[in-house]
Amino acid sequence: MTIERGADWGTVGGLPPDGIVVHSDAEANEVITEARRSRNPIPVLGLAGGDLCRTLGGTGDLDRLHSTDARTLPIDLGVALLDGRLRFFCSHLVVRGRWWSGRCVVAMNAQFLGPYDLAPRGHPNDGYLDITEGALPLGERLRARARARTGSHLPHPALHTSRVTAMQFELPRPTPIWLDSIRTEPARTISMRVEPDAVVVVV
Repeated sequence: MTIERGADWGTVGGLPPDGIVVHSDAEANEVITEARRSRNPIPVLGLAGGDLCRTLGGTGDLDRLHSTDARTLPIDLGVALLDGRLRFFCSHLVVRGRWWSGRCVVAMNAQFLGPYDLAPRGHPNDGYLDITEGALPLGERLRARARARTGSHLPHPALHTSRVTAMQFELPRPTPIWLDSIRTEPARTISMRVEPDAVVVVV
């Protein structure tokens, strides 16, 4: 069950013996993808770094992950079809051209993308993806990039934001895509949806 306002979220407890420590969103993605492709349960992930870890207040302290001070939390998972190819993301999906030119789409499950606060109101267990999409000229891109460090790049008249459980769109040409900071094959037709409570993490 996704998080509810005013309700407790998660439980106290450390990483189980069969849990896996990951140091980045990319490492988490690799573990999740391997489990899904082999039709095995996704192991509990101990977050020692990455944007999801930062979003959840993780410190990267490995000793904490194995202690009773740790907290075990369910999170949502992003599921994407990229020109029919099945992919997953736990933190973010980014569609963009070189230097963020042309139409860009960012789907956030985490709050942060590197140094940028791109989903200041998002939550990784609310059952939604926070979407920002649009195209900015170079000068506006530079200004938005500077303000994105504090989440103050929004609202912007040229950027559309929404919170969705699923969406689909088509681009005029194949465009590079990053899943949890892993660059994958360019695609034109992109479908994505949220799978609630699909992963359990420890911070």
